[in-house]
Amino acid sequence: MFFKVKLQAFSKEIPPVSKGLLKISAKLRKNTKIHRVRTYFLEKLKHTAYICAKYIQYWVQNGQFFCIMNILLTNDDGYKAKGIGILADILKDFGEVTVIAPKRHQSGMSMAVSMGGQAIAYKELGDRNGARWAYLDATPASCVKFALNGIVPIPRPDIVVSGINHGSNAASAVCYSGTLGAAAEAALDGIPGIGVSLDTSDADAGFGTVRKYLPDILDRLLASLPTAYGVYYNINFPDENIPVLGTRTASQGMGRWIKEYLPWDKETFRKLGLPENYGDSAAAGDGERLFIMSGEFLDDERNPRDADHRYNKAGYISIVPHNIDCTDRTELMRLRKLGFNTNY
Repeated sequence: MFFKVKLQAFSKEIPPVSKGLLKISAKLRKNTKIHRVRTYFLEKLKHTAYICAKYIQYWVQNGQFFCIMNILLTNDDGYKAKGIGILADILKDFGEVTVIAPKRHQSGMSMAVSMGGQAIAYKELGDRNGARWAYLDATPASCVKFALNGIVPIPRPDIVVSGINHGSNAASAVCYSGTLGAAAEAALDGIPGIGVSLDTSDADAGFGTVRKYLPDILDRLLASLPTAYGVYYNINFPDENIPVLGTRTASQGMGRWIKEYLPWDKETFRKLGLPENYGDSAAAGDGERLFIMSGEFLDDERNPRDADHRYNKAGYISIVPHNIDCTDRTELMRLRKLGFNTNY
């Protein structure tokens, strides 16, 4: 199976690929004068004949060889959210970007799919700033499924990116996140997935730290994509009011939410720092009371030193590798020792 990585621009006489040629620096990137496409290639190639693999597009420009990365972009805040527009702008320097995002807010949907016989609306929105845009009235995972099912004529993506989420998806939030649900759906289909989040609920956040630091993180990730099946990444940026000190690989932090339900009204939104029109409007029926889910995060004292949310609070961008295989190997071995493997 092929795994795509960045490839240094070759001369017309393409030599065999070596590990040294697979290392791309930010300096080299700037010198290539190719702004819309980041070059990438296949890890562990033993012969350049593999370049002709049928699912790779390529061309020679100025005597240099390039591969085009096809990128699918989605989110869970909806196609109108500011974060996905910022991310589309960042990603267009890495390849051809297709956006298929939810029509409306789909936060907290995890890996849920839109089913049950409901009609699912899809609409092409045309090209915007070098990316092809569309929305689907469905969950983030469904947006990925829709793109991969050949209903719309787009290339199979080499990578799926989800975000930028307005709000942290560190620690236990990953269990609920629609942003990460889309990345997991990609991993399920054998495509590397990346979720990107910023620790702010401000609908008009600046995303300056993401613009500044994400390209370098993507450079390094795309230069060495995983060989294992089912891997996806959860990247969380600290609140923009916290100075960024660096990047840290991390473990999923532990914690839970308390006091999770508040009365549904504009005052609640104001106290949470959210716009008054956040979410869908609602009217209480006869005898009903309306609530909004929010809550306070209660940290777990058992957290490891490398917990992602703690790194974020300390000013670090966290990168957590996840896998769709949720098997607890330690517990599996314990059950085997207890004699659960029994023949009847």
